[in-house]
Amino acid sequence: MKTRPTTQYVPHTLDGKTRMIPVEVDTSTPPRDWDHLVLNGVTGIAALVLTASVVWSTASIGDLLARVVIKPAAYGGAVVFDLVWIACMAIEWLSRYDAERAALPRRAGHAALGVAMAAVAAHGYIADQLVIGVVGAVVSGLAKGLWTVVLAHQTPALDPRTREFLRQELAEAGATMAVIPARRRVQRMQHLAAAERKALADSGSANPDRPDEDTDEPDDNVLPINPGALTTKDAVRIAWDSGLQDRDAVARYVGKATGKMPSPETVDRYLRALRVGA
Repeated sequence: MKTRPTTQYVPHTLDGKTRMIPVEVDTSTPPRDWDHLVLNGVTGIAALVLTASVVWSTASIGDLLARVVIKPAAYGGAVVFDLVWIACMAIEWLSRYDAERAALPRRAGHAALGVAMAAVAAHGYIADQLVIGVVGAVVSGLAKGLWTVVLAHQTPALDPRTREFLRQELAEAGATMAVIPARRRVQRMQHLAAAERKALADSGSANPDRPDEDTDEPDDNVLPINPGALTTKDAVRIAWDSGLQDRDAVARYVGKATGKMPSPETVDRYLRALRVGA
């Protein structure tokens, strides 16, 4: 069995105080995992094949499109043919635990691959090299097939109950994530509605049938009186006793207390009488 030196921290006590001290020890090394090495090698080969396929099809389709557009645009559009089915294959891998969700990207990837292969074959046909065009199209098919085999090998086989369990777990987590933006929208709408109500209330237009209230409020020391319950003289006396001595302020209070605005002369007469009595 092979060993290798490693550093471990062990407790060491001196004078009643314990410290962790580094110590060099020999530990056994696990045997080489040849399966993992082979899988890494196959994955590297698949990546190399995919790169060669993208370069070939981009050059072929780009030359085909360059007959009608400038080369930068032609080759920029040509690379899309391969990127689409590669992206679909990646989404299929991400959905490997849910067969229903993986079905759509799988079908889309096959369709995109077919379009790319047809474009490569069409380039060979236009260039009077149909055989080369067909062989070039097969390159993309081989790259797609190799990656399909690699990904299928790395996808764990799950029994139906486990697949259903994972599906429900993902659905529950997805529902939790979906509620967050929905709640955010609800809160935003509630804040907007509250701001609208406050703006309407501040502007006095929340109830257009309601007349505007008098901005001149009576003194806080004056007790509220029900309109029509007092005479003008009594209302003037209450205002006087509450500290209101200005004629206009007393008149406004009398109007609120009696429900009818008194004449300035009447208010002056009562005020003079109160001043004399004081």
